[in-house]
Amino acid sequence: MISTAASVCGQILKLDASIRFAGISTWDGEVIAAEYREGITPLLTSLEFKTSLIQSLIRMSTRMTLENKLGNVIYSFTEYEYVKRLTIPLCSASSERHDNILMISFDKAADHNRIIEDKIKPLLRTIQSIR
Repeated sequence: MISTAASVCGQILKLDASIRFAGISTWDGEVIAAEYREGITPLLTSLEFKTSLIQSLIRMSTRMTLENKLGNVIYSFTEYEYVKRLTIPLCSASSERHDNILMISFDKAADHNRIIEDKIKPLLRTIQSIR
């Protein structure tokens, strides 16, 4: 299935009530789509969000330098005092290179392991590419 970035973000938000945010960006830091759960006030200003995005891209690209030894990065997870964040490199079905990056945030009390394994990963397996 080929999906738009906006539709993927919307689908992710519908997976679980504890998902606060879903966004997709390019490796250049261009935000392709970003959506917050209805009623959520973002914790970061737009400038702080952009800074956080660039920092996530840098951290993910650093992790990828060891993929030839450790295998492909599946996702990276960070728990903060107020929120949990998941970063997933996205590959299209026709490419082994990482095309985009998906960022998802959860409420602090979220059962993130269950949501990742039972909801997010199965959804992403159905998506061949994002445009």
